[in-house]
Amino acid sequence: MSGRAARVARLADAAVELLAEGGMRALTHRAVDARAGMPPGTTSAYLRTRQALIEAVVQRLADLDRADLAAHELPTEAPRVAPPLGPEGLDQLATGVAEVLDRWLTTGRTRSLARYACLLEAVHRPELRRILDHGTVLRVQARDLLARAGAPDPRRQGDQFVAFVDGLLFDRLVGAGALSAPPPGTPASREDLRTGVRTLLRAFTGA
Repeated sequence: MSGRAARVARLADAAVELLAEGGMRALTHRAVDARAGMPPGTTSAYLRTRQALIEAVVQRLADLDRADLAAHELPTEAPRVAPPLGPEGLDQLATGVAEVLDRWLTTGRTRSLARYACLLEAVHRPELRRILDHGTVLRVQARDLLARAGAPDPRRQGDQFVAFVDGLLFDRLVGAGALSAPPPGTPASREDLRTGVRTLLRAFTGA
């Protein structure tokens, strides 16, 4: 990572923390400077507009999410040669997805909250709609996986799978699910998430 890229990543990480703590109102160039421990004016020098700052945050979130998926051996792009995905592969996929979700509820909680803040901002600011591109990438991957598993309508079901899993994360993070689900970061949490994801995969594929 170049010096400039490293500084932008540091600023974006600071912005993510501010978004998670106070939402969009907390995100200012001056606040990012202070949180990142950089001289006043640094954020403006690298990310001149508020839109540029938000876009840097979105890119940083996408990069970190891809790293999480790769660490848990989940595909980050569709393979050129796609072997069939049988029941054992679906079990492994459910386990990997559950581990990533549990991470996004614990060590990645700040990132998850910041992501939702950005998505809400895009509702009111059409110029930021490209924030949704990351979700499109995930849907393409899900369609490929479900096609390999024999789903009858992988395009539609892949989109639904991502929507359901995202809803599961949202429910555990800020919804009523947080009141009854096992504590995040525990084996019980990962097993509960794995069971839910595996149920979805079975429903979509008939496995």
